[in-house]
Parts: sequence; structure tokens; C-alpha cells
Amino acid sequence: MLDVSVQHRVGAFTLDVDLQTASGVTAVFGPSGAGKTTLARCVAGLTRPDTGRIAVDERVVFDGDTDLPPHRRDIGYVFQEARLFPHLSVRGNLMYGAGRGTDPTDVANMLGIADLMDRRPGALSGGEAARVAIGRALLRQPKLLIMDEPLAALDARRRETVLPWLERLRGAGVPILYISHAIEEVARLADTLVLLQEGRVVRAGSLAEILSDPEAAALMGPSQAGAVLEGDVIEVADGLAAIRTPAGVLHVAGVTGGRVRIRIRAEDVIVATQEPQGLSALNTLPAVIEAVQAGQGPGVMLRLQAGDGVLLARLTRRSFDRLGLGVGQKVWAVLKTSGVARSDVGGGS
Repeated sequence: MLDVSVQHRVGAFTLDVDLQTASGVTAVFGPSGAGKTTLARCVAGLTRPDTGRIAVDERVVFDGDTDLPPHRRDIGYVFQEARLFPHLSVRGNLMYGAGRGTDPTDVANMLGIADLMDRRPGALSGGEAARVAIGRALLRQPKLLIMDEPLAALDARRRETVLPWLERLRGAGVPILYISHAIEEVARLADTLVLLQEGRVVRAGSLAEILSDPEAAALMGPSQAGAVLEGDVIEVADGLAAIRTPAGVLHVAGVTGGRVRIRIRAEDVIVATQEPQGLSALNTLPAVIEAVQAGQGPGVMLRLQAGDGVLLARLTRRSFDRLGLGVGQKVWAVLKTSGVARSDVGGGS
């Protein structure tokens, strides 16, 4: 759906990206200064690359002979700030740029803003304003939706209220390029993950594949590392949901039912060489060490094959050596129920 090969220099920084994405949500993840927003602006037509080619849905919007203005690229853009028109109602903001005869009802219902249509932006919360901005972009019926850090201006509580609405967009049929430096957002929303560093793509592939790769975890930073599992809730009792995942059944708090996606942080996984006994932890999964990635500091990252699923575990080098761990060894992965934060649980695909 998106084919990008561009070079653009800004001062001492150079963006040099070659990227092809498919349908669904493609997340571009990287630290501040990696070039994420510059890439988004080049695709949208807000910044003109020095050289290259950009095609959206096989339609060239930029190359040596073509440079379509933003309004002719069929791209919706959601900025960090909502940028709503203060003199217009929510309905007026939604309809701004939409085609004649467009009915905003379905989009408003999907985003939970149908009862806000007569309000002015000054009467909206930050999360409500963000959803109106997303709805406005969708109602332009774009071939591609770019979301550039859309939750960055919100505090943690408001981000958590907006994320479930963003998850609904996965089924809306519009390809999304999602720019973020927040791995918890990426893990919940993305189908494909692109790692960007210093203006270049260092890894690209399926979300599950990259997040479960110890080498990719080293690129993202050990504190960001964590694998993703999807599963179905099979029982809810005592405030805990039993979720059947490819790695086994996990017990997680704060989930009521349906299909879910869970990010399990590497630093929350404990490794045991024998089946644990007498532990309060409810989640203990047999696993095999598939790969070991030593860090530059005192840490070691393990890729664990648990059933048909994959987990990452972050250990100190001292613990790794003391336990005599190595590739091919059978171990047990232990995860506290409270080790899965609510922000790390979202709707499954």
C-alpha cells in the first residue's frame, strides 16, 4: 500500500529510507531524532525530499517528475495536537474536508463521539479531541492514514482511554502508518514494525517476529523489550482472566473476555531450571532457550520457545552463568500475574 524510497538532508541529519508496507497498521518506532516525523511529513507532502520516490496504493505521489500537493495525495494526517477549529462544532470539525454528502455517523459511533457532535473543542477533554481529529482524517476517505505520535500530548490516563478506540481502526480497512516512540502503543496496535535509527531502517517485519528477537530488543533498548502473545479468554474468576495463548494458559487481571493481545516485558519473566514449587506466581510455562543475546552491560536477553509461542527474558549475566544456562536447555518461565500491566493488554486481531 505504501512504497517509499527517499533521501532528505536537514542540517547534519540525513533521512535515507527504503520501505514497503502492506495493509493493516505499520508502526515506525524509534527514539527522538530518529527521523520518524520527517518520514511522515515526506510521505504526506508536507516536506519535499531531496530525491526518491513515494507511491501510495501504486499511485506515484512523488518522484523526479511528480510532486503532488498534500490535498491531492489521498492521505489523512493526525498530528500530535488535535488542531481542531475552535469556532466549529465537533460535527463541523469532522466534516471539514469531507466529500459532499458524507455521513459521519458510522465513524462517530466507532470512535465513541456521537454524543459530542454539538460541542465546541473548548468543551472536550484531551482524549475526546484526539478522537475527533482521528475521525476528521478518516472522513476524508484516505488511501492511507498517517498518525504522528497522536497520543504524545496526552497524560497516561487519557492515553489509556484512547487506545481502545485506536484498536478499532485495525478493522476499519484503512492502511495506517503509525509513528511512535512508545512501545506499549506499538505492541497493542501494530501488525508490522519498522525500527528507525539515525534516519535509517534497521529492522522491518511482523510485530511478533521483531518483538521476540533478542537482537532487535538490543536495538530498542532492554527496558523496551517484550514479546507479544494473542489469545482467547476462556474463563474469568476471582478478578482474573484465564487466557489461552500459543505459549500456554496465562492468568491476567483486568480482562473481561474476547480475544486479547498481551505484551509480556522481558524484565518481568523469571527463569527457573526446575519446575517451581510453592510459588505465589500463577503463570509458570515450560520452555526451551532458543537464543541468547549478550548486552553491553550486565544483562543477557534470552529467547524462550514456550509451546508454540515465544517469550523474552532479561537476566543478569551473573544469574545466567550461575544457573549454567545455554541454548537448547529446558527451563521454566515464571510470570507474576501483576507483571502484566493494564496498558500492556489490548484487543486481539
